[in-house]
Amino acid sequence: MAEPRLTAARQLWSVAPWRYEMRDAPLGERSADMLTVRALASTLSRGTERLVLEGRVPPSEYQRMRAPLQKGDFPFPVQYGYQSVGVVEDGPDEWVGRTVFALHPHQDIYLVPAAAVLPVPEGVPPQRATLAANMETALNALWDAGAGPGDRITIVGGGVIGLLLAGLAARLPGADVTLVDVEPGREDLARTLGVAFTLPDAVRDDADIVFHTSASAAGLKTALGAGGFEARIVEMSWYGDAAPAVPLGESFHSRRLQLIGSQVGSVSASRRPRWTHARRLAKALALLDDARLDRLVSHVVPFAQAPARLPELLAEGQDALAILLDYR
Repeated sequence: MAEPRLTAARQLWSVAPWRYEMRDAPLGERSADMLTVRALASTLSRGTERLVLEGRVPPSEYQRMRAPLQKGDFPFPVQYGYQSVGVVEDGPDEWVGRTVFALHPHQDIYLVPAAAVLPVPEGVPPQRATLAANMETALNALWDAGAGPGDRITIVGGGVIGLLLAGLAARLPGADVTLVDVEPGREDLARTLGVAFTLPDAVRDDADIVFHTSASAAGLKTALGAGGFEARIVEMSWYGDAAPAVPLGESFHSRRLQLIGSQVGSVSASRRPRWTHARRLAKALALLDDARLDRLVSHVVPFAQAPARLPELLAEGQDALAILLDYR
């Protein structure tokens, strides 16, 4: 006997500062151009989703910070998230049974336009494929920086974005790449990705390009100090409603440093005439064909336990990288 058609979905919502809850919602009717996707895994983008859970999205950014398929509105209640991988259970024949990536919030089964998903490459397991949006951020930043072969590149902040950047930068021929973090335990991961590691107090000041991903004033100071003459400092952190101190005194001007922002919402200007968002995301998925990146998932949480466990894992001071929700 065929299994009954599932008509309701379970959704993870942020409903108040530091409080999640599960909600049941009708799945709705699938139109001809849509897919029914059963989630296998989704990953939290830890820095952004912590700010959402804290209610720290500034009112000026309510529209710009909306996730593509978000439900609800900032600050609360809101269903947020944009890194989901699942199997197509219903839809056009060419899609059924395929594993796909969608920019969808955390939910066990959902309807999504076929145009809004990308097939996961065969060499990339579903859990690793959930990092696609993070890899897309790292790829866009590398383009924004104009990094090239032989560059001396310093990355301040060894979270998921910093580590993905390190792995990409290490592929540039002859590049000299160093990861900087306050956690000595990040050294092993850095070495695995083929880059050097140092603590903030031992950073050199001769980098051609510096990426800052730590979302801290101390990290930004380290990043500015790491740049050589006329170096480009790429700020990737999003601080929400915080106003970090930016140390623009001392030698900032005499070294003619360039401080630029990089954000994934727009394709880098150097690629924009030729690259669509879909092409960039497809390339990010392909770049995840690297088993070393499995180590970036530090915690696996059953979806049903998410409301109870995620607040602690998202808290400041937790040594967590990617937090994966398991729907199986």
